[in-house]
Amino acid sequence: MKLSLKGFGLLLLLVLLALCSTIDVCDGARRGKHWRPRSSPSSSLLKRKGKTKKGSSHRQHGGSRPSPKQPVSPPPGPGVGKGYQMPYQPGPNAPAGPSPQPSPAKGNGHPSPKPPPPSCGKGNQPPPPPPPATSEGAVFNVVDFGAKGHGVSDDTKAFQAAWAAACSKQGASTVLVPSELEFLVGPISFSGPYCKPNILFQLEGTILAPTNAKAWGSGLLQWLEFTKLNGLSIQGSGTINGRGQQWWTYSDPNDDEDDDTALRFYGSSNVVVAGITIVNSSQCHLKFDNCQGVLVHDLTISSPENSLNTDGIHLQNSKDVSIHHTNLACGDDCISIQTGCNNIYIHNVNCGPGHGISIGGLGRDNTKACVSNVTVRDVNMFRTMTGVRIKTWQGGIGLVQDVRFSNIQVSEVQTPIMIDQFYCDKRTCTNQTSAVEVSGVQYENIRGTFTIKPVHFACSDSSPCSGITLTGVQLKPVQIPHYHLNNPFCWQAFGELFTPTIPPVACLQIGKPAGNNLQSYHDIC
Repeated sequence: MKLSLKGFGLLLLLVLLALCSTIDVCDGARRGKHWRPRSSPSSSLLKRKGKTKKGSSHRQHGGSRPSPKQPVSPPPGPGVGKGYQMPYQPGPNAPAGPSPQPSPAKGNGHPSPKPPPPSCGKGNQPPPPPPPATSEGAVFNVVDFGAKGHGVSDDTKAFQAAWAAACSKQGASTVLVPSELEFLVGPISFSGPYCKPNILFQLEGTILAPTNAKAWGSGLLQWLEFTKLNGLSIQGSGTINGRGQQWWTYSDPNDDEDDDTALRFYGSSNVVVAGITIVNSSQCHLKFDNCQGVLVHDLTISSPENSLNTDGIHLQNSKDVSIHHTNLACGDDCISIQTGCNNIYIHNVNCGPGHGISIGGLGRDNTKACVSNVTVRDVNMFRTMTGVRIKTWQGGIGLVQDVRFSNIQVSEVQTPIMIDQFYCDKRTCTNQTSAVEVSGVQYENIRGTFTIKPVHFACSDSSPCSGITLTGVQLKPVQIPHYHLNNPFCWQAFGELFTPTIPPVACLQIGKPAGNNLQSYHDIC
């Protein structure tokens, strides 16, 4: 019994020792500050990488794929400002988003440009999305609509069909005339006003005018016409060839009315013509009528010196017009500015051969004509009939006001400076009392050579020219066979000489005409 009690006591002692040992271990575990379950080295390394870049603990970096559980955040709406932060903001070298597979509809795999990406901070911003470009819109190639492009068969219907498709397409669209092809096109009107805005007419090939008189019908005043459009652009390296040689033979040299025009814009706004070439029009090459917001640049117009009535650019009833870096050679005015024009800016233009840059003729058939705020500067003229000219018919009414001709270089120009209120391109014109008034005309730095007369101011007795100023005018004669040199001529011309002129223009009357009751532009026009 005693042995049994001793054995039981020993057993109990061992049990107690075992229990105490277990309790110490548990207490130590609870008191420990660095205890953690065991983890593999790779798992621990991934977690440490996740903490190195803020906000990137479980997003992809470089080529790693995003977690399938994380949905792609939608782009911010239009009202999101710079202070807004997307749930995921990539670093400067990371992709702009979770790299979804490109949609087949996008074609090139680029993200949709519609919503702007959130700001990445100064210095780390990705390139801004490009402005809407017509190349991203629908392109309508005239060849796809049946045009042959060999210059023999008539492609007019194909051009009409391509235009109709582009006209009705939502968003900016392009009509493409491809390069290295020649398209025979008859008289055609590309019309609005129900066309979508910002159509691009991309001209890379050549458009040929028909030479058969039957194709023109009767009473047509234009060949290619664009009417009642907004945001239209015609650009490219292509050519519009009017093939007008046979028409010049029958053209009336005394015809100063509406001429047949190769390319005409009517009733349109925000028009751009750039890069193209227009040659050998039957008469006027390029015309803007009743347009607002016109930009012409890097244009070439060319026809022979003896091509009758082939104006280069004709402006009428148009305002806010800019023409620059353009080469003009023709058989009439390089640029003609007619009634209803306001805020015209012409610079960096080469003119010649031709008749120079003219305002008018104005007031024909006793009509009212008004032109104001015209600037012509940085122009080269070579062997033109006149340089810078204002011409009005007797019997008209109206006003030409606020005109500036500056930095005009002339070479072998017959008459570089001219105001003619007795303009007449017929054999005889009736003397009449009323006239379109001319006021506020500045001539600055008109220099070079002349072959007939340096200055010609022929103004009306009833409405003398006023406010003419001459500064830095230096014109030297060049003797040309069969040309007779003349001195400056003035009649009823009033103004000021701010610097001495070469030759002296002593005929200009200093001051204002007696009884000068010149009305304002708004009162008259």
